[in-house]
Amino acid sequence: MQQLKTSIMGSYIIDVDIFKDSRGFFYEVWNKKKFNVLINENINFVQENFSHSKKNVLRGLHYQIKKPQAKLVSVSNGAVYDVIVDLRVSSPTFKNWFGVTLSSTNKKLLWIPIGCAHGFYVLSNTADLVYKTTEHYFPKYERCIKWNDQDLSIKWNLNNLPILSSRDSNAINFREAEYFQ
Repeated sequence: MQQLKTSIMGSYIIDVDIFKDSRGFFYEVWNKKKFNVLINENINFVQENFSHSKKNVLRGLHYQIKKPQAKLVSVSNGAVYDVIVDLRVSSPTFKNWFGVTLSSTNKKLLWIPIGCAHGFYVLSNTADLVYKTTEHYFPKYERCIKWNDQDLSIKWNLNNLPILSSRDSNAINFREAEYFQ
């Protein structure tokens, strides 16, 4: 397991060690001791979520205010373009975004620290995304920023117009968002 820094402070792409032979392959998706050493934090996950989406679905940009969540994201089937936005005013990377392709082929994981919004766009026919969180889901604290906010200028590399939920279609602009200190 190795970490590669992203352009967002405290966020990492995690490359796992894959063991292959004639039968197939094996890798550790999660090892608390190794992961905590890798990112130099003591992380305790409390919830794991599974999201199945079809091609051209865009989910996000979501985050929780008050009960913020850090996330460890992986894709078990298919491929997504995964994006995070730094909402921490005190961070040197505030308002910056970072995107990476996560797939069942490259087996990369993405560590998203507290204080970042998260979204993804499905590149394959379907995609299964699994993510662990450090805080439970609290709908009343969830917030959503427009995926195509002009102040952020995220380059989603869309093939078509995305399929959005009503919540994501009615998201707020970055300038109206609640930020973290």
